[in-house]
Amino acid sequence: MTTDETGEPAMLVRARRGDPQAFGELFDLHRDRVFRHALRMTRSVHDAEDVTGMVFLEAWRRRDALTEVDGSVIGWLLVTANNVSRNLSRSIRRYRHTLSTLPAPEDSPDHSNSVDERLDSHPQLAALREALARLPRRDQDVLSLCVMEELSTADAAAVLNIPTGTVKSRLSRAKARLAALLTPIDTIISMEGGDR
Repeated sequence: MTTDETGEPAMLVRARRGDPQAFGELFDLHRDRVFRHALRMTRSVHDAEDVTGMVFLEAWRRRDALTEVDGSVIGWLLVTANNVSRNLSRSIRRYRHTLSTLPAPEDSPDHSNSVDERLDSHPQLAALREALARLPRRDQDVLSLCVMEELSTADAAAVLNIPTGTVKSRLSRAKARLAALLTPIDTIISMEGGDR
């Protein structure tokens, strides 16, 4: 087979025809990057795994609608990961709210020492996650594509279906908003660190 028959565009053509092996190759190609992105957008490894699975389930379900930019569907997968992460976050908030209305269970010690707890114990990572969650959806999308995943503004524009200039201006405003949200948190963290 030639490179043209084995590259990502060829995999996508075969996957769109319903070839599960070709879709599996696309999954293998992008799974780790989608997982890392989902981990930045969620609060736990388990949630990131769920988001990754849901992204690829949606990609299989909507394989005819996958947007390809420069021969790759990674941008579509990352934006879908953003959407799935937000939906999961809303579901978790609703679930926690429902639990808060129930009577408190008896106290029992928690002996877990999970990766999730270690991730949440890092104050700057937790602060960044919280600040990102407070940004509007379009800011999250442009930051995750251009800053976290290092897509070019042209590629991000193609994925988001907006002009490149709009991506540039949104990115500039999103960075400023994120910095404004992080500045008070950084001050608090540095004050806490100085008191120890």
